[in-house]
Amino acid sequence: MYYFEFGKDYYFPGERHNFWEMVYVDKGEIEVLADTKRYSLKQGGLIFHKPNEFHSFTTMHGKAPNVIVLTFDCDSNMMNNFAEKVFQLDSEQRNQMARIISEGANAFAFPFGYPLIRKINQPIGSEQLLKCYLETFLILLLRDGASNDHGRAPLLMPKEKDEGMLLSTIVALMEERLSSQLSLAEISNTLHIANTKLKELFKRHTGKTIMEYYANMKIEKAKLLIREDAHNFTEISRQLGFSSVHYFSKAFKRATGMSPSEYAKSVKARSGIQQGAF
Repeated sequence: MYYFEFGKDYYFPGERHNFWEMVYVDKGEIEVLADTKRYSLKQGGLIFHKPNEFHSFTTMHGKAPNVIVLTFDCDSNMMNNFAEKVFQLDSEQRNQMARIISEGANAFAFPFGYPLIRKINQPIGSEQLLKCYLETFLILLLRDGASNDHGRAPLLMPKEKDEGMLLSTIVALMEERLSSQLSLAEISNTLHIANTKLKELFKRHTGKTIMEYYANMKIEKAKLLIREDAHNFTEISRQLGFSSVHYFSKAFKRATGMSPSEYAKSVKARSGIQQGAF
């Protein structure tokens, strides 16, 4: 299991192996080659590589992608349903993916190496939960594919649907305002929802406060801009509404443990070092 933050010109020349591999695009866009077929994966796109299938990929449109790679063994014939298909994950499926990554990091040293290194003080049942979450994810994908084959959409209870739409609206508003500063009061006034309801709903669904989430979005956007290497740090700080490059650097280091320049160097190094990790 890996979470890669590649540079904008990254190219993985390819390999084959005797186990399943799942590739998910968390940000950006990549072009995947699977044997002789090519697939375009945008944000939220997922593809499975079956055992002994040659696969490679390259970044697209000069965008630095974030890619999750997860490999596993499974002998079930049902896995054939995943071959030569591209899935576009919905919000709940993305949440399930996040649970897999989170539980994996609870159980083992992350990113995973070979052999796996168990964490000494891992929470009770982490390895079992990791397997359960992966199995659940695969079953949900199979069910969703079956329902789509028959023209049926998954059903949501009214409250779940309303809260999901509201959450998406809040996140969309924050994305629109990444170049400035946005307060909880402004979100409340714009959406005509009480502060207390906003805070409770957002915390329950994301595990973060609205302002924590918003600050993290700015840092993630900064990381993307740094990897794309089209702007200097002063320009990036202005684009993201920071009052100065000094304040931007402090916020970036507080969130990532690295200065922007240190992060830029680490991404370039990582692109070469981890090329063979697939």
